[in-house]
Amino acid sequence: KVLLVDDEEEFAEALAKRLELRDFRVTTAFSGKSALELIKKIDFDVIILDIMMPELSGNEALKEIKHIKPLTEIIMLTGEATVENAIESMKEGAFDFLMKPVETEVLTAKIKIAHKIKSEHENRIREAEIGNILERRGW
Repeated sequence: KVLLVDDEEEFAEALAKRLELRDFRVTTAFSGKSALELIKKIDFDVIILDIMMPELSGNEALKEIKHIKPLTEIIMLTGEATVENAIESMKEGAFDFLMKPVETEVLTAKIKIAHKIKSEHENRIREAEIGNILERRGW
């Protein structure tokens, strides 16, 4: 499940359609605030997050998302890249930082890698929890 967050609605809808054609389940949000409301209700695997948005910037939303759902992988997307933005995003836990317009094949490859990383983290946590349960039972 992918959440695509971008205040440019036409861009977001077009990108969502391109991803859906490649068998991704995509939900769109047009602001950082609406994205935060969605992630409280739905466990997304990967979030594609625009940096330049009014009210709540992508980097501000990134911090909040990582606080709420630390295992969710986030790909930052921007039309106005700066080294400072990229560094800040990566420090805050972004999986990757891509420039608009992004080639669909590049983005889908990044989504698949990010999803694999999230799944591996979740599996390690489950295995640790099972190990703890078995240990408590003396098995």
